[in-house]
Amino acid sequence: MTIAVDRGEGRVEIRRLRPEMDAGPGPQGRIGLIALSSDNVGEYDFVRILPPGEVACFTSRVTNANTITLASLKAMEEDLTRAARMIVPESRIDVFAYSCTSGTMMIGEERVFELLRAARPGVACTTPVTAAFAAFEKLGVRSVAVLTPYPDEVNAYVLDYFEGRGITVVDFASFGLDTDTDMGRVTPLSVRRAALTLKRNGADAIFVSCTGLRAVDAVAPLEAETGMPVVTSNQAMAWHAMRLAGYDAPVEGFGRLLRL
Repeated sequence: MTIAVDRGEGRVEIRRLRPEMDAGPGPQGRIGLIALSSDNVGEYDFVRILPPGEVACFTSRVTNANTITLASLKAMEEDLTRAARMIVPESRIDVFAYSCTSGTMMIGEERVFELLRAARPGVACTTPVTAAFAAFEKLGVRSVAVLTPYPDEVNAYVLDYFEGRGITVVDFASFGLDTDTDMGRVTPLSVRRAALTLKRNGADAIFVSCTGLRAVDAVAPLEAETGMPVVTSNQAMAWHAMRLAGYDAPVEGFGRLLRL
């Protein structure tokens, strides 16, 4: 079909072509990531882990305070549904992933799922907490040594949460930071060195918490040095989201979990 356009100095014909179409980006999985407005790391790590050309990530951001307290983490509850609604609303999403470990613990996993599904009923959901416990089950982990970047009040809540879910914490260390900005500036080498100070006797795995911490690049070196599985918030959530979307192929470079 041809449309003629008169431009004054002559007519230009615009030819209309028939395109070929497929299902769009992410033929093997389409994940809706809800990142924090102040987070510099979670989206960056998540996208790097997903296999390009196979699993696609579509991101929205939930309003949150840069300074982390139990109250600020809980406050994200009010904006989760709106953030989820902003993710390609007219297109397919296979999985929602809420990118906050401590925020999930404060709000509650089931409440997070309820709020996300209020935007898109029936969509599978995960969080770093949900994914971590799925990873522990997959790896046969019942006890962990934990590293976080959080302030003390959040660390105490995290410790209680793990033990309340039946996971023994054999050691716990933290950088004691209280802003997402500072957490994002911690180097992967610093994460690796800090994790190596953890007492690992009696632990089945190391868990590095927080989607705002650049921990995924430390996973493979830590596993080589310690001989034990290393699970991090972003690594576990990417793994779980892909599996929920039906993508089961191994992903290399980010530790033992991504090969399962």
